[in-house]
Amino acid sequence: MSGTADWRTANQRYLMAELALVSELLEQHAARASGADLPKAESSLEARNQAAAALPAPASLDMLCETFSLSRFERAVLLLCAGVELEGGFAARCAAAQGDPRRAFPTFSLALAALPEAYWSALVPTAPLRRFHLVEFGPGDSLATSPLRIDERVLHYLAGTESLDERLVRLVEPVAPPDGPLLPSQARVAQRLVAIWSHPQESAPLPLIQLQGGDFATCQAIATTACAQLGLRLHVLHSADLPPQAADREVLCRLWEREASLSQSALLLSCDDTASAEELRATTALAARMRAPLLIAAREPLRQGRKRLLRLEVGRSDTAEQRILWQRALGPLAAPLEGKLPEIISHFHLGWQGIHSASAEVHAEVAAGRGEALGTLLWDACRAQARPSLDDLAQRIEPRARWEDLVLPPLQLELLRDISAHVRQRATVYEAWGFGGASSRGLGISALFAGVSGTGKTMASEVLASELRLDLYRIDLSQVVSKYIGETEKNLRRIFDAAEEGGAILLFDEADALFGKRSEVKDSHDRYANIEVSYLLQRMEAYRGLAILTTNMKEAMDSAFLRRLRFVVEFPFPGLDQRMELWRRAFPSSTPTEGVDMARLAKLNVAGGHIRNIALSAAFLAADMGEPVRMTHLLRAARDEYTKLNRSLTEAETRGWT
Repeated sequence: MSGTADWRTANQRYLMAELALVSELLEQHAARASGADLPKAESSLEARNQAAAALPAPASLDMLCETFSLSRFERAVLLLCAGVELEGGFAARCAAAQGDPRRAFPTFSLALAALPEAYWSALVPTAPLRRFHLVEFGPGDSLATSPLRIDERVLHYLAGTESLDERLVRLVEPVAPPDGPLLPSQARVAQRLVAIWSHPQESAPLPLIQLQGGDFATCQAIATTACAQLGLRLHVLHSADLPPQAADREVLCRLWEREASLSQSALLLSCDDTASAEELRATTALAARMRAPLLIAAREPLRQGRKRLLRLEVGRSDTAEQRILWQRALGPLAAPLEGKLPEIISHFHLGWQGIHSASAEVHAEVAAGRGEALGTLLWDACRAQARPSLDDLAQRIEPRARWEDLVLPPLQLELLRDISAHVRQRATVYEAWGFGGASSRGLGISALFAGVSGTGKTMASEVLASELRLDLYRIDLSQVVSKYIGETEKNLRRIFDAAEEGGAILLFDEADALFGKRSEVKDSHDRYANIEVSYLLQRMEAYRGLAILTTNMKEAMDSAFLRRLRFVVEFPFPGLDQRMELWRRAFPSSTPTEGVDMARLAKLNVAGGHIRNIALSAAFLAADMGEPVRMTHLLRAARDEYTKLNRSLTEAETRGWT
């Protein structure tokens, strides 16, 4: 701190000595214009030399001039503008030098007349003073006579004070280094980045780097670590904050180039999965114009623009690295949770931030005295951390059904329990027993639930989610499938990438909308439709969680597709005995009933979902009439349900009801 203070004092002294030299040039010009004797400058020159000799490190003025390659005249123009802000009598000298008391400000006309080695092209838009917004024009009648002002950020820099330009404060934010060392795989990416930027091609700008894949927190940690090794600070700018207009982006680009040079900084541009096409275009346009160290964090590869682009793949951390992250975050709680960690790591693949947040939640629960079941607390904390990524993409279903709620034949129940076992024992089989070592393909647990509407496909999914304590998300494929080429794959990619964090159960409803029999390729639309199917198959086979597809028409499914699914569960239409059981369970114990004949109700030829609808509707009718549920209410409700199904109640179904 003492060394910094000494430099600031010496820097201030040196700057004021330089301003004194420019002040004397103004006095000399005023004297020449009035015919008075010229003042001598030896004393000011000697003071400047003494101030320079006392500097413990280069002055900010000299560093700025070297950074932007300013000529002696450009340097003098910059000091002329700074003098009005920093020295009390400077404005009066400007007025005297221009022979007009109203012109107490610097102008380019004054600079050309009073400063040595003057030339007009110093203030063209492409010259350093204006290109990097070191000085700016105020309103005036002409370019030469308009007021000149030094930019506030540059003025603070000359005075030895660090500050970010006010126009950048709202857009970029500094990044602190990560709390701990990078994981081995992340450190390798950081070292690769350091190597690329440490040895740039001669007379060529630094290449643009894309950190592809991985979550943003990981990319940010890699970028911060690499920049620290290169002696650079790191700031972050989000693509959503980029100006849409090219002129505004150009100003942003020049302001950042200036900031990068003044503060020795690099910029990390974040493009998340929700970035629009306009944001991506703005990103590539800014990157093409930027002449400062720039990184882009994006999961998908960006288009190659006019600037050289190098992609560094940021892969997901493996099991060993995930264990390291958890142990760091859990601290003293890692030991009692050691037996639970393999299962946690198997089901959840949280990023660095998610792991820290989940661990912090467990620490808070323990501190509050609610840490009896640490494993359950941690599991639920992980589920909560993974939800935000998927909540914007799919509908989360709160599972309430249990095994006892299912009315299915023994074979179907056995298959469902097998699915549960596969998900629950994934860590043991894939990790401990080595089945997951060869390839990630085929490790996903996929199932097809086939049966007509109302036979219990969604309820079975809820039962599995309840059993496994996993979140259940329903994906409407009609909203995912797009007529635009490549958009369907992009939508599916976002869903699977988000789901990977929490190992959620994905329920693709009405799957035959996309997975019907694949047609022969007759045109480009057929070819891309098949590509969409193949892409989903590939992602399902590699997905760490459980993906369930439902269909009302199994016969419409492609047999080649069915072979690649691990489970196929047929949900048969319930027979008479099963319908009887479904009707028994349809009314909660607290529901008042009178004369309800389960045997007669079972003759209704409807599945379980429709049985529940009829029972619920009858309950509302009875409640509105202030009566217990009777067969008359059920008959009316059944007619309404049949109307929805475009069917008519038969006499055989309702004989003896009333």
